[in-house]
Amino acid sequence: MESDSLWLGALRKPVKLLMFGFIGLTTLIYMWLVFNRILSADAIGMHEMIRPEGRPLVTVMLLSFSAAVLFAGLYFSDFQGAIEPAPTGPMDIFSLVIARIAMIMVAFIVLVMFYEVVSRYVFSRPTLWANELSLWIAAFVFLMAGQYAMQQRSHIRIYVIYDMMPRWLQKTSDVLSLALLLFFTFALVWGGYGDAETRFLRMETFGTAWDPPIPGIVKPAILILIVLVAIQAISNLIADWHKLPEHHGPDEIDEVEIENIRKTLEK
Repeated sequence: MESDSLWLGALRKPVKLLMFGFIGLTTLIYMWLVFNRILSADAIGMHEMIRPEGRPLVTVMLLSFSAAVLFAGLYFSDFQGAIEPAPTGPMDIFSLVIARIAMIMVAFIVLVMFYEVVSRYVFSRPTLWANELSLWIAAFVFLMAGQYAMQQRSHIRIYVIYDMMPRWLQKTSDVLSLALLLFFTFALVWGGYGDAETRFLRMETFGTAWDPPIPGIVKPAILILIVLVAIQAISNLIADWHKLPEHHGPDEIDEVEIENIRKTLEK
């Protein structure tokens, strides 16, 4: 319903249709690749999936899969979770999209590991790629989770002294915390940019049998995500600047989450 839309509005239905369309296209191409692998000696394996030169069908599948994940992230970011605060600006929306993509990627880690367990212990044919692929996906989930944690203000904070401060001193502490984060971001990018650029340009690989370019992709992603976290922190400071003081007691409990756990246990 558009009235319940968080930010897409009238675009929610087209985004949903595009999501299902790309999911369907990806599934069809994947089924064809599986069928072709059974019948053909020149079948496409996982090595070609990460190095699709001269394999246009693989390129189409990877682009379709990426589009499916992107539109899924856009679509599910239009729903507000029961314990999520309402977004306050474009950066919050962007972080929610990133978070939804990370949640989808967790499901893919489970699927990859399930495939490996079945292949290894049922058919006695362990894969060469499942462990590296799960590590590759998990690295991005970890980085994206940091972006989401910053947007939700759920990173570790110590309120014992903060709650005792007057509001003007709380704002000063917030500015100081942001300044330290920006300094850390600058130092990390300054010190790691050259190494990340070198690894990315040569697409450095992992050195295993499958040999995916995990270092060449993850190292630049670390710098990009830390910059996004810093931008989100700036957005948080602007959004929270005129808020009334908040106090956090030792017995603070999220009643919504407790109720959800109770309903789950009753089932």
